[in-house]
Amino acid sequence: MEIKSGVEKPGIQALPRAQDRMTFIYLERCKISRDNGAITVKTQNGVTHIPGAAISVLLLGPGTEVTHRAMELIGDMGVTVIWVGEHGVRYYAYGRALTNHATLLLRQAQLVSNEKKHIQVARMMYQLRFPDEDVSKLTMQQLRGREGSRIRAVYREQSKKWNVAWKRREYRPEDYESSDAVNQSLSAGNACLYGLAHAVVCALGCSPGLGFVHVGHELSFVYDVADLYKAEITIPIAFEMASANVEDIGSATRRRVRDELKKGHILERMVHDIKFLLSEGECKEDYKSTLYLWDNIQGEVDHGVSYTSDGDNK
Repeated sequence: MEIKSGVEKPGIQALPRAQDRMTFIYLERCKISRDNGAITVKTQNGVTHIPGAAISVLLLGPGTEVTHRAMELIGDMGVTVIWVGEHGVRYYAYGRALTNHATLLLRQAQLVSNEKKHIQVARMMYQLRFPDEDVSKLTMQQLRGREGSRIRAVYREQSKKWNVAWKRREYRPEDYESSDAVNQSLSAGNACLYGLAHAVVCALGCSPGLGFVHVGHELSFVYDVADLYKAEITIPIAFEMASANVEDIGSATRRRVRDELKKGHILERMVHDIKFLLSEGECKEDYKSTLYLWDNIQGEVDHGVSYTSDGDNK
């Protein structure tokens, strides 16, 4: 008789939905392994167990060691893994999707490939930022101008609120320390927001690279999604952290962003907003099947059926 070690690999249906998970956990200077279905984190203070199916993103900072067994569990549980630099400005890998259907992915590809529908989705993304305005007739150039004005206004408002000077956004991953406190906090906070957006995009089975406002990058759609929440989350937090004059602004920002993501139910909102955008305003769920046969006339037909030469099933 064959003896199996460890725990049986969970089926996708057994895993929690993306919106039921925690946002992210940041770890550094520790060894990550597994104990059955839990991720173990060993530090000088002892061992902590983290339920693998309960988190969306692991941010792994400096001094982190990960065992092969831990990565096996992380992949099976659909957890996004991000290896970050000292200040959280690097992004590398993600786990499997938490879905077994390609409905949203196919829809995303169709919308991206059709210029008319592409711009419609982009307008919807901007409409979420301007709920009291009608942007249905604006060009992409006009939309970018409106968004630029909105973000500059947010920067001015937060600068005045927290009495922190502001010049311009500077992103320098290779020279983080040369940036001012607000920019350092923005970089750290945005890395966390990108991580969560990436996890949700992949959990829904969508492609991170098929964006509508951002294009040409492997994370274009991730940036599209994350940008919907920056004015609400990371920009205000960056000015708040800069005004507090904390010793480790990167660490303080990550904790603050984590709390606000949970408080604002951002993970749940991302799930809803992505489905809303890719369904062109209609949030549809509960697909009756996850596998079909392609048909150039009927579109999709049932799989697992023996068809005759004229297309009728026996």
